[in-house]
Parts: sequence; structure tokens; C-alpha cells
Amino acid sequence: MDRQDSTSTTPATASTTPHRGLLDRTFFVSLILKGLDGAVELLGGVVLLLVTPSQIQRAVAAVTRGELAQDPNDLVANLLVRYASQLNVSLTHFGAWYLLVHGVVKVLLVGAVLRNRLWAYPWLIGFLVAFIGYQGYELVVHYTLGLLLLTLFDVFIVYLTVREYRRRKAHGR
Repeated sequence: MDRQDSTSTTPATASTTPHRGLLDRTFFVSLILKGLDGAVELLGGVVLLLVTPSQIQRAVAAVTRGELAQDPNDLVANLLVRYASQLNVSLTHFGAWYLLVHGVVKVLLVGAVLRNRLWAYPWLIGFLVAFIGYQGYELVVHYTLGLLLLTLFDVFIVYLTVREYRRRKAHGR
């Protein structure tokens, strides 16, 4: 059974070195961001379950209409229209379930780490490493700057989580 540190409300304990304090704060903020990302994924998954591909296509057309009237070659607007036109029920349901599962696991694991549950650290690390592997594959097949930045952020969180887990294990918390 894991123990909680009763003197700390964050996963980062007080430290005497400025470097460690900065990494601790960075770890805490990164976890909060990852948890918020999980909540957004949950919301996105619910939305994808509730809307049809044609509703998404109409929304994208409405959002991009003004930009495409100004610049018919706008890269982002044209990509949105093209991707929306390729949506079908199977794809939106897959996307919905992917986001829901990913979001639930992320929110639960981040919440457990924020509550100093030692068992959650290896699970969070494994979960992130699995998604980093998948994201790496996607980067090779369909490179995007956004996915690269997300992958680098996940690698950084894994580094901070491993560091914090080792520290907590060494101190028996």
C-alpha cells in the first residue's frame, strides 16, 4: 500500500536547490496541463459521439467560408475542408472512443499522481511511452509540427515522471 506525504499537496516536495525546485514546479505544471488535455479529449470524444460527419462538415464549411473567400489557397482552411469531407461514421466513432479512452486513462492517472499515489507513476510512464511510440509512427507516416511538439512534451513529462518516481521511491513515499 502506498503512503501519502501529509505535508505536501503537490507531487513536488520542497527542495533546497533552485534547480530541483524548478523541475518540481515544472513537473506539477506539466501534470496539470496533461490532465487538462485529458479533460479536453473527454469532451472531444463526447462531441464526436453526438454529432454526425455531415454536421462536422457543415461546421467546418461555415468556419472556413470567410477565409477561403479572402484566400482560396489558404492551407489550413483547405486542409480542414478536405479532412472534414473524408469523415464517415466509422471514423468519427473510432475517433470518439480513442479520445474517450485516452482521456479517461490520462485524467485518472494524472489525478492519482497528483494525489501522490506511488503505484500510478509506472502506469503513467507506461501509458505515455506507448503513446509516444504510436505518435512516433504517426510522425514518420504523417508528419505534423503539432504532433512533433506533443510528442516532445510527452517525452519531457516521462523524464520528469521517472525522476519524481525515483525520488519518491527512495524516500519511501
